[in-house]
Amino acid sequence: MTPRVLVLGEALLDVDVAGRASRLSPDAPVAVVDDPVERPRPGGAALAAALAASDGADVVLATPLGDDADADTLRSVVPSGVEVIALPAEGGTPVKRRVLAAGQVLVRLDTGGTSGTWETPPADLDAAVRDVDAVLVADYGRGLTSIPAFQHLVTRLAERVPVVWDPHPRGAAPAAGTWLFLPNQSELSALDGTDVHAVGEVGDAARRVRERLAPRALAVTLGDRGALLVQGDAPPAVFGVEPVNGHDTCGAGDRFAAAATVRLARGDVMSEAVEHAVRSAASFVAAGGAAAYGEVGTSAAATGSGNDATDGLDVLARVRAAGGVVVATGGCFDLLHAGHVATLEAARRLGDCLVVLLNSDASVRGLKGPGRPLVPARDRARVLASLACVDAVVVFDEDRPDAALRDLRPHLWVKGGDYAGGPLPEQQVLDSWGGRSVVLPYLSGRSTTRLVAAANGHA
Repeated sequence: MTPRVLVLGEALLDVDVAGRASRLSPDAPVAVVDDPVERPRPGGAALAAALAASDGADVVLATPLGDDADADTLRSVVPSGVEVIALPAEGGTPVKRRVLAAGQVLVRLDTGGTSGTWETPPADLDAAVRDVDAVLVADYGRGLTSIPAFQHLVTRLAERVPVVWDPHPRGAAPAAGTWLFLPNQSELSALDGTDVHAVGEVGDAARRVRERLAPRALAVTLGDRGALLVQGDAPPAVFGVEPVNGHDTCGAGDRFAAAATVRLARGDVMSEAVEHAVRSAASFVAAGGAAAYGEVGTSAAATGSGNDATDGLDVLARVRAAGGVVVATGGCFDLLHAGHVATLEAARRLGDCLVVLLNSDASVRGLKGPGRPLVPARDRARVLASLACVDAVVVFDEDRPDAALRDLRPHLWVKGGDYAGGPLPEQQVLDSWGGRSVVLPYLSGRSTTRLVAAANGHA
């Protein structure tokens, strides 16, 4: 079932003005940016909504929106699957312009107005909230969260669905009943009135802030150190992250918040949602951050085809932008064994990233019978994603991965087994964009069926 997520917050129009800088201006010690190209993209709550949609959710974005050309541009860069509800606004549409050279931000220019006020939710917003599975408040400090009617609406929603609150230093405190509050480390310091650095200090401050503001849980994002979660009476839980190569962290907070919200909408427990959000944010930064958003087409999860993308799909943007080769392979991977690992490692050596298309539980049952799978799709995906040779995992519901392949458009499709006697079943799909296929033989004597038979024999 596709979750429905409501994003409440201030959308921004982000514009990157990128060019080359190889000299200084003769009239001031500043860089001259030659041949700049403007690239608009969704920012603020709009970016959070777009990222939630890329995670496979149906998304409604309710945001203050003016009646100007910048608002029209913002609507045009929001994915078509995101329903936009305009809330009252004062002044022009907020625009954040970054001037970059060689990927480095030289200056940022912010313009635009604030939220308008309202006494009761607009009719279209009141109708939209009736069937949502989770809510993300994306506060960008322009007055929306301070409106009493807004706070009342969020408190009412929190009585029946998860509410995630991503704060801003100029914004209001989270509404009563908030499920997950997401300050970063500097925001936590400001809320607690202390200067926290070490994990122990962060944990103590997080507990104090949670006791005062009363969300059900509080997760502090710690940049390249991951996140720290406090809830109930349990000790703080720290979710680390592997080091990533990426310097543009713009949008990482939105990636974290959107990932956690969608996972809570799907029924994950809090710790699972936060752990997933940590990995998603790291992958987002590694792929180039918000500046790389949209370089690769919509992911399988965003197309409505029933596919669910897990961690790492953002790596495709980086590989394609660098002219690299995207490799994909697929299967059930019900009990991961040496034969699987050998095939996956060999497939990864054929290109610059490897995406595994994984049969869902329903798909496996259709192919293997009612006794399979032995391991549910979420666990199979997590085991696969932990392998160094696997960069991303996509779960698909059909018997064959044709729809997922069309979404991802890999350069190379790797099939395990012996298909020398005829064309691969997926070749017609690959031909539609010029994709190629190869076969890698299975490692002799290894199969899930044999493992199951051997286990039954020793039972």
